[in-house]
Amino acid sequence: FIDQVGLGMVLNETLSSLEGGLFVAIVVIFLMLAANFQSFKVSFVILTAIPAVVLGSLLLLLLTGSTLNLQSYMGIIMSVGVSIANAVLLITNAEQIRRETGNALEAAKQAVAIRIRPIIMTTIAMVVGMLPMAIGHGESGEQVAPLGRAVIGGLIFSTFAVLVILPLIFSWVQNKTTTQSVSL
Repeated sequence: FIDQVGLGMVLNETLSSLEGGLFVAIVVIFLMLAANFQSFKVSFVILTAIPAVVLGSLLLLLLTGSTLNLQSYMGIIMSVGVSIANAVLLITNAEQIRRETGNALEAAKQAVAIRIRPIIMTTIAMVVGMLPMAIGHGESGEQVAPLGRAVIGGLIFSTFAVLVILPLIFSWVQNKTTTQSVSL
C-alpha cells in the first residue's frame, strides 16, 4: 500500500474539481439551451459535439506525447466552449429554417451552407492563435504547450463534428417534430 504525499494529492484534487466543474458547466449549458430553444431535444443535439472535442484533445495530446494535466484540462474546457458556440450558431439557423419549411434534413443542409464560413474562420483563428503555445518554445513553453495542443485537437475534431455529424443528428432528432413552438 502506497500513500501519496506532496503535490500529487493537490493535483488529483484539482483535476477532480475541474471534472466536477466541467460536469456542472455542461448541465447548466444544457438547461440554458433548453430554455432558449424551448426544447430538450435541440439542446441535447448541441451537446453531442462535446465528445468530439474530448476525443480530439486527448488524441492530439497522445500523438504529441503530452500528458493530461491542469493545462491540458483547461484547454479541453476552452475547446468545449468554442465548440458549443459553433454548434449553437449552426443549430439556431437549422431550427429557424426547419420551423419555416418543416423539413429537418434540408434545414440542416441549408444551415451548414450558411454557417460553414464563420465556423471554419473561428476554428482557423483559434488554431493559428494556439500554434505558438502548442509548439512550446521558450523557457516555460513546455509547461503551457499541453493547453495549446488540447485546444487545437479539440477544435479540429469538433469542427468536423459540428459541420458533418451534428446536422445529421439534428435531422434525425427533429425529423418528426412539429413546427409549432411549444413552450416547456
